[in-house]
Amino acid sequence: MPRPRPSNTAVPGKRVVDQRWDPRRYQENAGFVAVLGAPLLDMLAPKPGERILDLGCGDGALTEKIATIATVVAVDASADQIEAARARGLDAHVMDGTRLAFESEFDAVFSNAALHWMRDPDAVIAGVWRALKPGGRFVAECGGAGNVEMILQALVAALNRRSLDGRAATPWYFPAPEEYRARLERRGFRVESIALVPRPTPLPGPLGDWLDTFAESFLAAVPPVERPAVKREVEAELRPKLVNAEGVWVTDYVRLRFAARKPAEA
Repeated sequence: MPRPRPSNTAVPGKRVVDQRWDPRRYQENAGFVAVLGAPLLDMLAPKPGERILDLGCGDGALTEKIATIATVVAVDASADQIEAARARGLDAHVMDGTRLAFESEFDAVFSNAALHWMRDPDAVIAGVWRALKPGGRFVAECGGAGNVEMILQALVAALNRRSLDGRAATPWYFPAPEEYRARLERRGFRVESIALVPRPTPLPGPLGDWLDTFAESFLAAVPPVERPAVKREVEAELRPKLVNAEGVWVTDYVRLRFAARKPAEA
C-alpha cells in the first residue's frame, strides 16, 4: 500500500477547467465505478420507507439500485448525467454539491466516487448536515490520499515539461482519513468508521481513454494539437508500472470509505 500523502486540499475559488461528463463516454470507460460501488450499498443498508439523497449520482446506475428499496432523490452538477439519470425514471436534479438546498429531509446521504470532485469539502459537509434529519447517516466513498498518485505525478510532469503548472490543473481532492474525520467531527458528525481502501482497478481499455474521461483539466491546459502527445507521454511513463502481465492497464486507486451520523439530539 502506498504511504498516504497530504491531500491536495482545494482552495475555494481556485480555478481549474470544469470537467465535462458525457454519459456515453463515462459508461464505456468508467462503468466499473458503479460496479465497484456495490460494497458501499451494503454499508448504506437502505430500508423501505427511508428517504435517501444520492450526492453526485452520475448517470444513476447505483441510484437505481437504492430506489428498489427506498425513496431516492439524486443530484449531480452535470446536466448531461442528470438527463441520463432521469432516463432511468429517477427523481434527479442538477445541483452543486457545495450548495445543497435541503433542510432536515433525509434519513441518509449516500455518495460514491463524487466527493473528490467537490473542491470545498467543508461546504459539502455542511450541506449534508443540513440535509439530514437528526440521527441521519452519511455513507460515502471517494478518492483518498494516494489515489491515482502515479497517474497524477505523470500528468503534472507532462505539463511541467511544457512550462505549465501541472499541480494547478489538478481537479481532485484526495483526503487522508484523519483529515476528513476532523472535518466531519468539526461539523458535529459522529464518525462510525473511516479508512483507506487500496483498490487496484483494471481498466476496460487503454489509459488514454481514462485520461479523456477523468483528466480533462490537464489535457485542456495544452493546445488540442498537443493533447495526443501528452497522453502518449503519460502512457509511456506508466506502462511499466501499471500494465499487468496480461497487458491490462490497472490504475492505482485508493478509496476513502466512511460512515458518519448526525446525532439524534442535533
